Amino acid sequence: MVHQKSQVYTWEPSNAAIADRYGLRPQEILRFDTNTSPVAPDFLSEALRGPFEPPLNEYPDSSYAELTDAAAAYFGVEPSGVVVGAGADEVLDLVAKAFLPAGAAALVPVPTYSMYGVFTGQRAARIVSVPRRGAADGYALDLPAVRARLGDVSIVWLCNPNNPTGSEEDPSAIEAVLDAAADLPAPPLVVVDEAYFEFIGRTVAGWRSRHPNLLAVRTLSKAFGLSGLRVGFGIGSRAVIERLERVRPPGSISTVSAHVGARALQAPEYARSNAAALSQEREWLAARLSETGWAPAPSVTNFLLVRIGDHEAAERATDGLLHAGIVPRTFGPANPLRGHLRLTVRSRTENERLLAAVRRL
Repeated sequence: MVHQKSQVYTWEPSNAAIADRYGLRPQEILRFDTNTSPVAPDFLSEALRGPFEPPLNEYPDSSYAELTDAAAAYFGVEPSGVVVGAGADEVLDLVAKAFLPAGAAALVPVPTYSMYGVFTGQRAARIVSVPRRGAADGYALDLPAVRARLGDVSIVWLCNPNNPTGSEEDPSAIEAVLDAAADLPAPPLVVVDEAYFEFIGRTVAGWRSRHPNLLAVRTLSKAFGLSGLRVGFGIGSRAVIERLERVRPPGSISTVSAHVGARALQAPEYARSNAAALSQEREWLAARLSETGWAPAPSVTNFLLVRIGDHEAAERATDGLLHAGIVPRTFGPANPLRGHLRLTVRSRTENERLLAAVRRL
């Protein structure tokens, strides 16, 4: 268990920057590093047709009533238990602003989504890093280690399914964390990031009545295929939602994003079918990668964590893929996943291009 200081984070380079570096055209670049859907929803063009209420020359309704109501109906909760944000990342940022004062601490089971550490550091708070169990155990939470540090932190950042490992947490483990937190004089807020919920269909949102210190986080970026809209949600008790509303900007979600997001939530069949199709493609891709000698870990998401070898082997593979216009997610030498690459599941044609590049390596 390690106390870490603020992390330095840089955004992914653009397609144009990668193409320029490797002597390619931007349209030749394929992003296998962002976990986005390979196609946009088929209803998108119709949903973008006006008119919008309010019109685009006016600011959006800061209550986002239509979007909030649609989200609440989809999540099966009351609208007062939902807060909206510009993507799940803004919801996570609101959590840090509302619940993490300077000098406080947040628990981060590693490896996991890197932005938890970033948002913690931005609040001048400490990161209590608790290693997960190893690959043989599916990178599951180390429950004794997590429980031992709950009294030291204001927030517990959990991700289920976990990014970047692709594994699902045992629901009983999450509940054990919540039960242990409830026994403390000042229970920390337990945040469960469910960005990949549609791939497993299981959620902790229904537990909020007996665990008022719980917040589930959702997004339209993954199964819904709407990453460019930047729409996310927090689901929790009214007391938690009220604290988040106090620090939420009044207009971070555009009128267009709110309008299309509501339409997507009112027709969730696309997200379910997209998640099912990507899950099937994931298994095909994992089998083909295994045939090349690479070692994908079991995954329930739209990406694969692939063991390449040591860190140098992963670096060589990354360079070879980039020369072919394929962008993988990499891990630095200090990361517990060094020697791995994370690969998004894309369309069959795009996945075959990835496999061709891997075979050439």
